[in-house]
This record gives sequence, structure tokens and C-alpha cells, in this order.
Amino acid sequence: MLNKRFFKTKNEAEVTFEFSHPEAEEVCLLGEFNDWQPVPMKLNKKQGVFKFKQRLPIDQQFHFRYLINGDIWDNDHQADGYIGNTFGTENSIVNTQRTN
Repeated sequence: MLNKRFFKTKNEAEVTFEFSHPEAEEVCLLGEFNDWQPVPMKLNKKQGVFKFKQRLPIDQQFHFRYLINGDIWDNDHQADGYIGNTFGTENSIVNTQRTN
């Protein structure tokens, strides 16, 4: 799930990436915004959800995916969209366009 917070005085949005998977012991976020380098997400044990906050420029789209336990790729099932990648699967899309 993607939660977005927009700032009145900044041209960026704070996006909270939230992901849960029944077999996940570790989840990393990878995307265009971090050069596809794995960034560990923090587990909120009470909610059973992995979370990570990232500030992104507004009015853009970014591809991303989740890596579970170092070997299982998955998408955000509530992403803003999906697009095919060079591996024959799809990437999730986060859109940082303001909605009024």
C-alpha cells in the first residue's frame, strides 16, 4: 500500500511504502528512486506490516518492487499502476502527482 503526504512549501511528497507477505522475514524496497539498491523495510510487529518512508519529487512516476527474504520478488498490490520490465514480469508504479 502507498500512503502519500504532500507539502505546501516543498516540491516533494513523502511516500510510505507498506507491504505484508505471509512468509516474509525480511523485505527490501528497490526502485528507480534508489538506483534499484535494496533498502531494508522496518517491520511493524503490531500491524504485521513492513514500512519504509521515502521522499520523492512531485509530478513524476517511479518504478519499484519488493524483495522478500532475498529471493522472492513481488509488487505492491495497491500500486498506482504496473508496467512490464525487461525480466518478463511487471514493476509497480508510484505516481507523485498531486490530487486535488
